[in-house]
Order: sequence, then structure tokens, then C-alpha cells
Amino acid sequence: MNAFAHTICQWYAAYGRGLPWRHTRDPYAVWLSEIILQQTRIAQGTAYWHRFMDRFPTVDALAAATEDEVLRLWEGLGYYSRARNLHAAARQIVAGGAFPDTLEGIRSLKGVGDYTAAAIGSICFGVDAAVVDGNVYRVLSRHFGIATPVGTSAAKREFTALAESLLPKGEAAAFNQGMMDFGALQCTPLSPACMDCPLQGSCNAFATGRTTLLPVKKTAAKPLERRLSYVYIRCQGETPIRRRGEGDIWQGLWEPYVLEEETPAFPGMRPLKSVRHQLTHRTLLADFYLLETPERPQLPEGYRWIKETELDHYAKPRLFELLLEAL
Repeated sequence: MNAFAHTICQWYAAYGRGLPWRHTRDPYAVWLSEIILQQTRIAQGTAYWHRFMDRFPTVDALAAATEDEVLRLWEGLGYYSRARNLHAAARQIVAGGAFPDTLEGIRSLKGVGDYTAAAIGSICFGVDAAVVDGNVYRVLSRHFGIATPVGTSAAKREFTALAESLLPKGEAAAFNQGMMDFGALQCTPLSPACMDCPLQGSCNAFATGRTTLLPVKKTAAKPLERRLSYVYIRCQGETPIRRRGEGDIWQGLWEPYVLEEETPAFPGMRPLKSVRHQLTHRTLLADFYLLETPERPQLPEGYRWIKETELDHYAKPRLFELLLEAL
């Protein structure tokens, strides 16, 4: 085992996080954690992992659920395509008879890329494959002094090749989890603990004073803005909602009457609140309104009238929840 990998594995044995999915090699439990933790903080993701494991303790139980059940349980995590992919992949696994145990098989699951396949393969099946995520980019960039901007195809090739060359055969699970935890706890984005770092003596960034400069980030595009108007219509204890279609944000989730880039004009409608809701690649500027009426207004096709007491049965985006809070 090379000196770098040996240090990482030793550090992990002493300081690795005791996360609940670390105490099992059940590929379903590990896969579920990896999907939930994409774009999600550990603290928030852990609560959702427990929620899913309680509700759907096996992949068969998840596969047998409806998409609405899965989306409702996912509410609040965002990036709802992850939930739809999770559900679709569960049905793939059940149809195949067992969880795939090769990198190619795991990668064939809906919503699973190179990183997730390597994580599941190494942790659950002992596959010698290196994971490369944001934590790994940061540790390798600083330690080896690599200034290739992360987020580019060149960086993915370079860092993947380096991680694979450092991977100790037969110890992939410890090394991969050690790299993730080392980046999360020791070599952090801001204020890394350099003074008590076991890799300090060989770290290029520490030696050259570039800790705050590495890794180099690819310039992010400015988020686009979209303006939405949500009208909560209340008519004799009922309200209309519609399911969002494919090809846009919140596919498959339910929302109230909505107009984009224009103001609704229902007589008697009153404003409730205006909010700024940030998504990764766009900013939503939303105006909330309430319309209380004794008769159902004419609405476009696609809206379904339901009892207000039944709203909890429908999976909703966070913006709809903010409207309900404003009510």
C-alpha cells in the first residue's frame, strides 16, 4: 500500500464518521444513502435515509410503491428526478432478481453514475474502484498541487486516473470512505485543519501556501430568473391542483393554479406574499395570491379539484409548501 493510501486508511480507522449505512454491506441501504446524499447535506440526508428505510425496508417494498408515495416521502429534498430514478431503479433490481454486483451492472441502474457505482461496488462487493466526488477532488488537488479546474471533463479524467493509481487493492472500501470523510472533516473547503493534518508533510498546497486557492473551480453560469404567480383557489372546501409535466422543474409534482411571467386577474383575488426561491440553475421569483369564491372559476385543462384536507396526499414542490405556510 502506498504511503498516501496508508495514511488515509489509518486516519479513517481512527476518525471515520459512524454513519448508519456504514454498519451494513446491504447494497440497498448503501445505494439509498448514496442517492439521497447527492446534493444533500449529511444531517438532512440521514433523517431521510431513516425515513425511507422505515417505510421501504427492502428494495421490493420500494419497487411496489407508487411514484406518488415515493415523491411524498422525498418532499423537501429537491432534485426530484433522484426520487423518480430511485423508484425506477428499484423496479429494475426486482425485475433482475437481485442487486447487481459488478460496476457495469450497478452503473446500468437508473440514476447511477460512475461515482455511485464505485461507492456501492467497493463498499458492498469489494470491487477495486475509486470514487471521485467533491471531497476527493479537493484532497487530491491540494495534496498533489493540481490546478486543473474541477467540473471539466479534463479534471474528471485526471483525478479519476490519479485516484485509481492510489487505490490499495483489496482495501477500496476503507480508502474510498476515508477519502470522503477526510475531505469532509479534515481537508474542508474553508479553514482546513492543516496544522494537525497527517498529510501535511507531503501536501503541495500547504508547502506552497495555496490551500485557499485549490481546487480551482470552473466559473459557474449565473442562475436564470423565472417569475411565477401561484393562486390558491378556495371554493367550498375544495382547491384545484395540477401535476407538472415532463421536461421542466418538479416533474410529476402537484401545484396550484399558476401563471408564468404574467399576473393573474381573478376578481376578488388578494395578494399573500412574494418570495425568492433559489434552485441550483435558476432563481424563482414567486407571487402568492388567495382567491376565495363560492363558484368554481374557469380553469385550463389539467386541473383537478380536491378537498383541501386531502392536500397532504399529494407530493408538492417546496414553493407550494411556502404558499401553504403563507396561508
